[in-house]
Amino acid sequence: MIQITDMTKIYQMGEMQVHALRGVSLDIEKGEYVAIMGASGSGKSTLMNMIGLLDRPTGGSYKIRGKEASQLGKSKLADLRNQEIGFVFQQFNLLARVSARRQVELPLFYAGTSRRKGRQMADEALALVGLADRASHRPDELSGGQQQRVAIARALVNHPSILLADEPTGALDSKTGAEVMNLFDDLHSQGITVIMVTHDPLVARRAKRVITLSDGEIKADEKNGHKLASGQHYGIGRQ
Repeated sequence: MIQITDMTKIYQMGEMQVHALRGVSLDIEKGEYVAIMGASGSGKSTLMNMIGLLDRPTGGSYKIRGKEASQLGKSKLADLRNQEIGFVFQQFNLLARVSARRQVELPLFYAGTSRRKGRQMADEALALVGLADRASHRPDELSGGQQQRVAIARALVNHPSILLADEPTGALDSKTGAEVMNLFDDLHSQGITVIMVTHDPLVARRAKRVITLSDGEIKADEKNGHKLASGQHYGIGRQ
């Protein structure tokens, strides 16, 4: 599903170059549950942005479902991102005066989905995350965990093949964070590819595969506690 080969990312900061990614190579199969870990400045958020098609690499190759991202223009790149990827961020990014249902409908509105169909799809997504009875509630009427569930429903409403989560429990207390991670576990069990960035080892432990970055390089890649071989792009096969 995801094939990254020798990816580099260099930011120009005045006269100084910052190497955020240094020759990263990895494959991620459909249905995997992956955690990307690393200290601040390790490159994990940069890698997440690359996987999510939010930024372009300086060098290397990135293929998603066989499509080379570097060969796509802005419009086709946006279409691919909207079709294949759902995003969940640490901050919920909800509109203050808008109901949960309308929050979830927004991506469908921009995709040109009819109002009737959009409402149906939004209600289905809210039911999936356990908020069927909170569809008319605004963010200030929801707990932190419920707000994150709305954000997850919004990410899922287009039925993406990949769910990307950046520190999904970072703004939550431990109990609520565990509840959100239980939801990610359930989504993975339904076949959704889950990729999350986290600094928390307890959160990362939920994943079936943990990739550790340091100074823009992959330092470890383990699946179910077993270190993967480095010869095949740190990968376990392609799809």
